[in-house]
Amino acid sequence: MPHVASARSVLAVMLGLTMGGACQAQAAPPEPIRFAQETPRSTAAGTAFIVPAGWSLRSEGGASVLESPEGGSRVVLIDIKANDAEDAVGKAWSAYQPSARRTVRSVTPGQDRDGWTAQRTWVYATAPAEKRSVTARAMQHAGTWTVRIVDVADEVAGKREADLALLTEEVLPKGYVRESFAGRSPHTLDASRLEVLRDFIRRSQKTLGVPGISVGIVQDGKVVMAEGFGVRAIGEPAKVDADSLYLIASNTKSLTTLMLGKLVDEGRLRWDQPVTAVLPDFRLGDAQTSGKVQVQHLLCACTGLPRHDLEWLLSPPDAPITLTLSILSRMQPTSRFGETYQYSNPIAAAAGLVGGHAAYPSWELGKAYDEAMQTRVLKPLGMARTTFSFAQATQGNYAHPYAYGAKPALMPVQMAQNAPIHAIRPAGGAWSNVNDLLKYVQMELARGLLPNGERYLSQAVVEAREAPQVKTHRHAWYGMGLETDASTGTRMVFHGGRMRGYRSNVIWLPDTGVGAVILTNADTGDVLMDAFPRKLMEVLFDGRPEADGAVAFAATAQRERVAAARKAMTLPAEASVLATLAPRYHNDLLGDIRLVGGAEEPAFDFGAWRAPIASRRYPDGASSLVLVSPGWWPEFATGTQDGKRTLILRDAQHEYLFTESG
Repeated sequence: MPHVASARSVLAVMLGLTMGGACQAQAAPPEPIRFAQETPRSTAAGTAFIVPAGWSLRSEGGASVLESPEGGSRVVLIDIKANDAEDAVGKAWSAYQPSARRTVRSVTPGQDRDGWTAQRTWVYATAPAEKRSVTARAMQHAGTWTVRIVDVADEVAGKREADLALLTEEVLPKGYVRESFAGRSPHTLDASRLEVLRDFIRRSQKTLGVPGISVGIVQDGKVVMAEGFGVRAIGEPAKVDADSLYLIASNTKSLTTLMLGKLVDEGRLRWDQPVTAVLPDFRLGDAQTSGKVQVQHLLCACTGLPRHDLEWLLSPPDAPITLTLSILSRMQPTSRFGETYQYSNPIAAAAGLVGGHAAYPSWELGKAYDEAMQTRVLKPLGMARTTFSFAQATQGNYAHPYAYGAKPALMPVQMAQNAPIHAIRPAGGAWSNVNDLLKYVQMELARGLLPNGERYLSQAVVEAREAPQVKTHRHAWYGMGLETDASTGTRMVFHGGRMRGYRSNVIWLPDTGVGAVILTNADTGDVLMDAFPRKLMEVLFDGRPEADGAVAFAATAQRERVAAARKAMTLPAEASVLATLAPRYHNDLLGDIRLVGGAEEPAFDFGAWRAPIASRRYPDGASSLVLVSPGWWPEFATGTQDGKRTLILRDAQHEYLFTESG
């Protein structure tokens, strides 16, 4: 790694932590060590961190340089004596890449947590052609700063999410021990403790600007809270409550795997059954991986298949459920089977198709899935309001979605942007409410029993769905459409959900008898997916007060990031950039884009929805287009190919070329 090697003499001077004044500037850098398994290590100053399996580590002076298995992506930890956070980050860059000249996009503060104080995070502008993200965080402990630089290719970030979580969330000061609730008995959630939770929700709602939040809690089989805070729609008086419907997005996955579990209990499926034996039309772009996939793997995030969302996100709102199979037929694994956590919606959606087909083999796949969910999940659990119908859900008592867009305030999300989830609905298309989801949580806490004592699900299926399939963190794993986190010493089983303008989380503590649901109707509620469960545990176990700080800092960081993004853009797009665009573009998989609105209000029209166009210029002179649509700001690179104007849209591991069309 030439940048680090050539900077060795700089490291010694800048770090101020070398021993005995010795500095061998001309010595050959030490060879990196590659680790076959997850391994705890520490920096020269004692800062603890975890090396993920397959990563290499090189230590020079006070710098620990970790490189991904693919090469070219690094996380650097440097302990530094500095005057403040800015000074620390400046010295760290001088040590890591002395010649680097990166433009700062935003600087945001972080809360005092895990033994660190005065935390600040720098996000740097990267040109589209770089296809990478670069950040730095400064953290202080006992008078010494630790700087973490993350310099990672988008492709690596897309498939090594769990590895990067280890390298960012498990960096702890020397000797620091995280709080544990192991062995503690939970308090009864009496009136006073429930009021603490209500106050937290009210404060968070005001801080984050979320219009509506619905919350429910069960303890020892009884509902102790089920209520709403705020309104269904900004500017309208109707309140949200425990019956208000929200799009619960990926929380649908745990309901889909529940349906599969019922079919396992009925003897219609086996967890270890090859998927192709149940659904012959199932195939992936890689035949070898296709043959390995069993029913239990469809919702395990462990097959090596990456996110592949643009092909359904930009599909027509009325796309058929067979779109799932079409997308899967083109999907290629980007890591080995079982090697690492990779979250993928299309293969999770296939789980629903497999279950529906096993239950009703002669039916159309979408109808079969819907009926299997109705008969195996929704009706037996009494989830009467839960639906997959957008038309039915968006009548009467439902929460309208909001997100940041072209204006510096929350704006309504175009529901047409969420509608394509219906085509892959087993992975994220359910609408539900607190009252219905609490019935589901009660069953999970009762380990498969209904309130009347009747056995709904076998204990074996309950445990199989929660069992580890692939690690997501040091003390966390993904099962089948369910995540488990044991980092606090008490297991929390959960799943979150995100779609435009909606955030949700459903959790339960199997060893404690407590579960909860939180639903919000704004993207700004994202932090509550983690902060509310944390606050619940603080109230249950008299834990350290961290949740309020997480909300406050998240709100500040989000506002500053949005402001920085707007500052870097010109809206409407510059006339010189608009002049280079074609009236219409086409991609065989993603469809057509039309340029509409003229110079005053230029927009891209995707058929069912449209979004204003902004332009962004980068330090290297490159420019791009950004769609400033509430809830989604995709970026397009412009160019030409074979004499035709083009647009390129990328996700972490794929890119799609739109070509000028007639």
